[in-house]
Order: sequence, then structure tokens, then C-alpha cells
Amino acid sequence: MTHVVLVTAPDEKTARQIARALVEEGLAACVNLIPGLTSIYTWQGEVHEDAEWLLLIKTTDTTYPRLEARIRQLHSYEVPEIIAIAVTKGFHRYLHWIEESVK
Repeated sequence: MTHVVLVTAPDEKTARQIARALVEEGLAACVNLIPGLTSIYTWQGEVHEDAEWLLLIKTTDTTYPRLEARIRQLHSYEVPEIIAIAVTKGFHRYLHWIEESVK
């Protein structure tokens, strides 16, 4: 099964480093980088508002555990956002490409 994994990063450099590593290592077929995100959240009892980048990562269910572990190694946040959403429908040729692209 295909998954889209959402990850936020503090800046473009970090987002690109994570994205490139995941694709080069065969853990993701594709990563889209979306700038201009503002996150408002609570952390350690305080409300924060930060500019971030969003990574949309395409991977598979079987690859997800290794992908999550690698993101945790590469990421600067103590508790990074890593949320996997199962893709239940999509263009079959694109979904097949994702399956074939990850190792």
C-alpha cells in the first residue's frame, strides 16, 4: 500500500537534506517540498509560531519503518512531525511507479 508521509522542517536546507537522502536511499519515490508554512503549536507548555517547510513524501507501507527511522536520524527536532496517510485511491500507473521506486 502507498502512503503519503507528512513531515515539517525548520528551513529549506533541512527539508532538502531529508528529501534528497530519502530518495537517494530508496526510501521514498518522490518528495515534494512546500515552503511558506506557518505552524502554531504547543511545546513544553508554551505556544509557539514558526515558519516551516512541509515535505510530502511518497513511500510504501513496507518501507515506512525504515523511512521513519531515517527521518528521525536526519531531523533536528526532538519530536519531529512524521504522519503517514494511507492512499486508498489514485492513478494506478503512478501508484505502481511508487511501489517500483522504493527498495
